[in-house]
Amino acid sequence: MTIEVRVPQLPESVADATLVAWHKKPGDAVSRDENLVDLETDKVVLEVPAPAAGVIVELKVKDGATVTSGQLLALLEEGAAGAARDTMPAAAGGTAAAAKSDAGSKKSDAAEVKSGAGSGTAAAGDKLAPSVRRLVEEHKLDTGSIPGSGRDGRITKGDVLTHLSSRDSAPEGGPQAPATGSAGPRAERRVPMTRLRARIAERLVQAQATAAMLTTFNEVDLTVVNELRARHKEGFEKTHGARLGFMSFFVKACIEALRRYPAVNASVDGNDIIYHEYYDIGVAVSTDRGLVVPVLRDADAMSFGGIEQSVVAYANRAREGSLTIEDLTGGTFTITNGGVFGSLLSTPILNMPQSAILGMHKIQKRPVVVDDQVVVRPMMYLALSYDHRLIDGREAVQFLVAVKDTLEDPARLLLQV
Repeated sequence: MTIEVRVPQLPESVADATLVAWHKKPGDAVSRDENLVDLETDKVVLEVPAPAAGVIVELKVKDGATVTSGQLLALLEEGAAGAARDTMPAAAGGTAAAAKSDAGSKKSDAAEVKSGAGSGTAAAGDKLAPSVRRLVEEHKLDTGSIPGSGRDGRITKGDVLTHLSSRDSAPEGGPQAPATGSAGPRAERRVPMTRLRARIAERLVQAQATAAMLTTFNEVDLTVVNELRARHKEGFEKTHGARLGFMSFFVKACIEALRRYPAVNASVDGNDIIYHEYYDIGVAVSTDRGLVVPVLRDADAMSFGGIEQSVVAYANRAREGSLTIEDLTGGTFTITNGGVFGSLLSTPILNMPQSAILGMHKIQKRPVVVDDQVVVRPMMYLALSYDHRLIDGREAVQFLVAVKDTLEDPARLLLQV
């Protein structure tokens, strides 16, 4: 029986998607739930699984095409895998046995790519992220020769690009990568924006053109937070299975400040102001594909351990390309941490339609005056970008001072003062 493979129902906020890459071609045998193709939306990469075991009969859409919900992608002949192998042409080996051997070899090759080609690293058996898989297949790479630098030895996009760069610079007689432009240092390469990068560009321009955006700054002494982390890090990790980072302190401090200054947690809708009486905190995560902002739902009800676990889980899923639309939708306030890349000071751009975003930065030891004495303290600059249509400068400054006060005296979180 012939089965139609169609684009799954896309979320209401997503009009269409781009077909990134087929992982199968006509005549290939597939198993049920095996990924056939990657579809990239504005926010995430979706995998389309095979609805049943069988053989791909025909592909209806080419790589790079734009598709919509319900559109026909391919035709699959259900339960025809065995017959297809038995009736393969003689050129494939001349006999059914040879055909079966060839099919088995292909299956083994596919398994080898997925598992890291038996490289013996911890990445063996792990699923490659869609962006990594596309590069591997496009350049016909043996993942066994690519050392993985990711979590548990996973191969990242950066590992593949480094491998390609070293291959390009190999001496004559060695492997050569296909030419991508004129020779020499003035070579250029033109590639289309990914859907995610185009969406990021659209949202950032929208924020600049729509909001009356302004940024105010302050600095915070993280001495007490550092002492708490050093004192409880082992017990915290043993209890919660996640390290005690800075993000949980900042999320909790921001929630306390949002309670005092609800306009910072609000948004503008036409001529109306929507005051959100809940705290869905977005945490910006950088990936190879671009910046994404998964949301901690009802963060005020989460413990420090729950926040740290969620942030780590979201970061891993973001880099694997497995976040869902629901993970990224909504949010009333956002925190972004440029300090992990060494940023000392920045002016973050609003995550529309939110009205404010807090920027964390690098922690740097600096001389400060405490009780008329010059001492060295771990200091961080904080930046709050806000929509001046809704938030006055007084509220913005007071909000940032409230965050600073809570971080410098975390006991306020316990006493709620």
